[in-house]
Amino acid sequence: MRYTTFGRRSGLRVSEYALGTGNFGTAWASGTDAAGARAIFDRFAEAGGTYLDTAGMYQAGESETILGDLLRADRGQFVVSTKYGASDAARPHVSLTGGGRKNLVSSVEASLKRLRTDYIDLLWVHFPDGVTPMDEIVRGMDDLVSSGKVHHVGLSNFPAWQVSSAATLADLRGWAPIVGIQTEYSLVERTAERELLPMAEALGLAVNLWSPLSGGLLTGKYRNGGEGRATDPSRFVTAESTHQRTAVIDAVLAVAEETGASAAQVSMAWLRERGTRPAATLVPIVGPRTLTQLDDYLGALEVTLTDEQYIRLGEVSAVELGVPHGINGMIRENLLGGDASRFTGPRTPIA
Repeated sequence: MRYTTFGRRSGLRVSEYALGTGNFGTAWASGTDAAGARAIFDRFAEAGGTYLDTAGMYQAGESETILGDLLRADRGQFVVSTKYGASDAARPHVSLTGGGRKNLVSSVEASLKRLRTDYIDLLWVHFPDGVTPMDEIVRGMDDLVSSGKVHHVGLSNFPAWQVSSAATLADLRGWAPIVGIQTEYSLVERTAERELLPMAEALGLAVNLWSPLSGGLLTGKYRNGGEGRATDPSRFVTAESTHQRTAVIDAVLAVAEETGASAAQVSMAWLRERGTRPAATLVPIVGPRTLTQLDDYLGALEVTLTDEQYIRLGEVSAVELGVPHGINGMIRENLLGGDASRFTGPRTPIA
């Protein structure tokens, strides 16, 4: 396992994988009990993993509770991130949801109790609620950083314009900086390249990538009738619903055949290589439900794609950047006489 600082806005050191613990607990339709969670946690730690991702809402709070028990022996060795915004109660109350200060403070206090710790390494706003002013969110998180209960803060599932606004606001006011974002990203979901990833590179933000296998879609198992998130109607997943996604999975399976690795390992190896290309720090969140799934993720750390394989996967999965990127690219090409290699400024990274 390699390690990196979490972007250019912090000195927080994390492992190259974050262990997502949304499957720690059985309050939802799927998950693993405390014994299964311990086996996954121990294997991740043995492999050198230090970064753990959870949320107050995961398994109705059970994920944090189990994680708190696991951390009691050596809390300082691990980086723990959690999120607030959604309720952890079976019957949510409107006063205890959203990004406002009331829910921020109560959620952090509840998370600290469940995690059996007196600080959170990295606190995320889980999603924008559409009503809370950004200065209330950023100022509230700054207060928690000043108190020592939280060390770093970030925004999850926010659009680029809101992230850049929050980051600028924090810098101008001297508040705790926004150090990272979380977004969905995989070989079948690369639309973050339109705005989010270039923004993160420009601002020095780290990027946590959730659903790096698109809910198991990139393993190819659903083509054979396998079970997983895609077979659970209550879970959010990306379906093989377009010709491009079919082509991507075909390409992943072909490279898997060439390398002898699993389709999941090929997909993660592409992400790992992708993370070395742009300036932004990309850290996938892996959320195994079983030890077998975790071992597949860890096995990807030993898989190296050839340049041809990496480019092939990148080309088949590439997304149209849309307005204004497409027309701006054409203008640059014309201004430079068709020789894009002469352009030395920052460019949007595409595979």
